[in-house]
Amino acid sequence: MRVFVAVVPPPEVVSALEDLLAPRREAVAAREEWRWTRPEHLHLTLAFVPDLQEWREEELVEEGQRYADRHRPVDLRLAGAGAFPDPGLARVLWAGVEEGEPGTLAAWAKGLRAVASHAGARVDGTRFTPHVTLARAVGGRHPAGHLVQSLDTLRTPVWSASRIDLVASYLGQGPGGTPRYETRHSWTLGE
Repeated sequence: MRVFVAVVPPPEVVSALEDLLAPRREAVAAREEWRWTRPEHLHLTLAFVPDLQEWREEELVEEGQRYADRHRPVDLRLAGAGAFPDPGLARVLWAGVEEGEPGTLAAWAKGLRAVASHAGARVDGTRFTPHVTLARAVGGRHPAGHLVQSLDTLRTPVWSASRIDLVASYLGQGPGGTPRYETRHSWTLGE
């Protein structure tokens, strides 16, 4: 099973982001270079597990709960934008994340990757950059500097990230061939 551990922004943050993105999506829609992330799919991935064996899920849930119990919420805000691998020719357009306590998300990513590994999962080990994917390039890479620049003023309301979700991703099973996401478990962080 393909899963990820993530922080999901609350509805008011998603709504503020959608309000800002709408005119930018419309401005580039005719070129059909970008597939925009559906609002219900917006999330900040902390750990990605490309193939979790189903019989290991229960152990991951238990380990994740122990981890969550030892950590407290952090204030977050989406701010600014960037592109991977770079704005000149990008595959991914993303919103940046500001943390009330810098370094917390990197520590969470490291800790939750260790939790998943300890539960017997093979964890994707790419370098962690806190971000929320806004769009993916269609058919290769596309210039994104104009989009990154237009999102420079992005600042959503601050929210308290008090929950971490374990989400299964079923590729191609959503509308228009997009993934279908299913929250398998939510961990509430300790106080």
